[in-house]
Amino acid sequence: MSKSLTSFFQRGKLWLNSLQARIMLSALLIIMLVLPSLGFILDNAFSEQVQSSVRNELTAYSYSILAVAEVEQQQLIMPDALLDNQFSVNESGLYALISNSENGETLWASPSLLGVEQPKALFMPALGDSSFKPLQLAGKKHLVYSFTVSFTDALNDEYPYQLTLHIIKDLSEFDAMLQQFKYTLWWWMLLLTLVLVVVQFVWLSFTLKPFKSIEKELKQVEQGKAHTVKGSYPLELSRVANRMNTLLATEQNQRKRYRNALSDLAHSLKTPLAVMQTQDELSDTSQQQLSVINKTIEHQLKRAQSGGESAWHVGIKIKPIVTKLVTTLNKIYQSKQITISCDVDQDAVFKGEEADLLEILGNLLDNASKAAKQHVALTVSQNNKQLLLSINDDGVGISPEQSQLILNRGTRADTYQEGHGIGLAIVRDLLASYKGELNISRSETLGGAQFTITFK
Repeated sequence: MSKSLTSFFQRGKLWLNSLQARIMLSALLIIMLVLPSLGFILDNAFSEQVQSSVRNELTAYSYSILAVAEVEQQQLIMPDALLDNQFSVNESGLYALISNSENGETLWASPSLLGVEQPKALFMPALGDSSFKPLQLAGKKHLVYSFTVSFTDALNDEYPYQLTLHIIKDLSEFDAMLQQFKYTLWWWMLLLTLVLVVVQFVWLSFTLKPFKSIEKELKQVEQGKAHTVKGSYPLELSRVANRMNTLLATEQNQRKRYRNALSDLAHSLKTPLAVMQTQDELSDTSQQQLSVINKTIEHQLKRAQSGGESAWHVGIKIKPIVTKLVTTLNKIYQSKQITISCDVDQDAVFKGEEADLLEILGNLLDNASKAAKQHVALTVSQNNKQLLLSINDDGVGISPEQSQLILNRGTRADTYQEGHGIGLAIVRDLLASYKGELNISRSETLGGAQFTITFK
């Protein structure tokens, strides 16, 4: 599978897990359930209405025919022509038939049935009852309305004459009308679905616009371009924004208090150390250790002062810090004639405090400069998901066993006289606070050690 296709599926998976996808799919599900259901209801309602109209029409025809029918001497007498001309036109699609209710004998048929094979075995309802039955006639679909009545002989009313009237209607015209209605209905339903989908997309974009705005503001906060969320949002999101601003302010104040406490501790230790260093009876070793402690306190004091105003959400450009460190290291190791090359992404940002980044890069670059023979390489790259820092040197490298040991506080991997074996342990602690990962391996490009740091 190609990378582009894999990337497409990954984006699709992320989109399906979004709030926008859930709302969109829920609305589409409702549309796909409601509109077809509505279409079927309208279709059935129209069909019922057409059938009811046909039945009413046939019932009306039956009354008009029975009104002109007479019985004399047990014989049915019908006029030469009926009021509706369709009964007189051959194969007009509207037919009338009167049969004897007792034996089914056809007593009369409308002229429109000439040339048409007369239906047989028609249903005979009970006296006074009526029925509607489907019928296939001449290969076409018809509807038969049957109504059984009793006539009184005009000359002798003691002998009733029972007849059944059948009105037959061709349904081809109505079927065509139903098909046209269905065609129009479902096309309009399809068009309505498309319109609703477009309206839903526009409505959803408008509804979720505040989420995109607050996401944009949070990104600016992460990049250090803003310190709070200031946009005007709907009631529900405004509460979230207020809580977020409170959290940011609390975090900033808390870090400031930690820095102040560290600074106060360093200041409080400086005076007793200064007094101890004036004691003549101290050995050279003790004086040396006191100097080391004093330097450590000075270092932590400077760190506290430099990082007091920064926080994790204020993005720090890495390029200027690297430039400053490399300039300093070139002066320190000028006699060693080491070349420090840098490939730093111009837009790379460290989401943390400048003092912490200086501590991390300073320790690793210093160690690499000590171990290197001629060359140290620093690479910094960043994408949407992670920040990657890689420090390589052309020294002897570090074995897998040593790489596990040197991250422990107080363990040294070199034989240098300077340092106290806590540099990499400090780096480890700082990375843990930022949820960063450190990997130690052999450099494929320079052959020495490679320290790779990943911030996600």
